[in-house]
Amino acid sequence: MQHLQGLAVLLVLQSIGEVLARLLKLPFPGPVVGLVLLLAALRVDWVRERVGAVAQFLLTHLSLLFVPIGVGVMTHLNVLSEYGLRLAVVVVLSTWICLAVTALVLRALMRGLPQRDNADG
Repeated sequence: MQHLQGLAVLLVLQSIGEVLARLLKLPFPGPVVGLVLLLAALRVDWVRERVGAVAQFLLTHLSLLFVPIGVGVMTHLNVLSEYGLRLAVVVVLSTWICLAVTALVLRALMRGLPQRDNADG
């Protein structure tokens, strides 16, 4: 029963996030708003227990969630064989660019922090 209640909590929060994103014309997708609502809701013990139970259940069956992706790749194998190398290059380059930008932003943000002495313990 906890699994169904946890799944219901997740679906309700995602639906509320969708509604809020559309009504308020937010620049974020509804599921992101739902995740922020979930973060706030996890402070409640009842919600944490239910969502924890369904999360554990979903994690044990995580491999099943990859079946649709595998079927999609198999059905579009011709596209992958035609553009596979280009897609791989784009994925690798975009990952490297993202890592570099993240490192530069982190470096810039850390410059603004006050320096701490190592002797403070």
